[in-house]
Amino acid sequence: MSKCEQCIIKQFNSLKSLTKEELVRISSCKTSKVIKKGEVIFEEGDTLNGVYCVKDGVCKLSKLSENGKDQIVKMVVKGQLLGQRSLISDESSNLQAVALNDMEVCFIPKSEIIADLQKNPKFSFDVLQDMANDLKEADDIIVNMAQKSVKQRLAEALIYINDSFGVNPDGTLSVLLSREDYASIVGTATESAIRVLSQFKKEGLITTVGKFIKIEDLNGLRRVE
Repeated sequence: MSKCEQCIIKQFNSLKSLTKEELVRISSCKTSKVIKKGEVIFEEGDTLNGVYCVKDGVCKLSKLSENGKDQIVKMVVKGQLLGQRSLISDESSNLQAVALNDMEVCFIPKSEIIADLQKNPKFSFDVLQDMANDLKEADDIIVNMAQKSVKQRLAEALIYINDSFGVNPDGTLSVLLSREDYASIVGTATESAIRVLSQFKKEGLITTVGKFIKIEDLNGLRRVE
């Protein structure tokens, strides 16, 4: 189990603002665990008694709508924290977190994080900045849903995955998402997502290798209307 004060991952989230003494204390009480692909990290409505620091892997945050459909709100990657909002608001989780591939996370108890929020202004400010960025992303999602076509939203989702997570050695997107996941990201029916992806293939924008997608014309995707 790596020590927090020596872990490079903290440089990518608000934990970088903690002092060495605070990191040593957190390191002594955190727990590390491996989460398998498809495993639920926490459910919507769960009470979170701490935060998760993602050391490796990717997970999706989604919310179940009244009609029983999942809406993917965000994908959380290596270096980011899970559960900050529930921790500060002292409310149950508003979202479900599911691993998209094998993950390694560290769980930090709520009592330790709260103590640092109260004593370390820089840490508190960075946590608030992260939450403000989440709100901005949520605003952008609402605008996109209202103003952009399914084709535009799906093209932007592919570009986002390419830019954020990179590709495999064969050029396919490194994150494998189901067609249902793509539909959940853009807020449409699975059938519509499949139809648009097929159209992208016919237009030479993407190809598929098994279940993986490979972007052939990135600029072409950016021009989709």
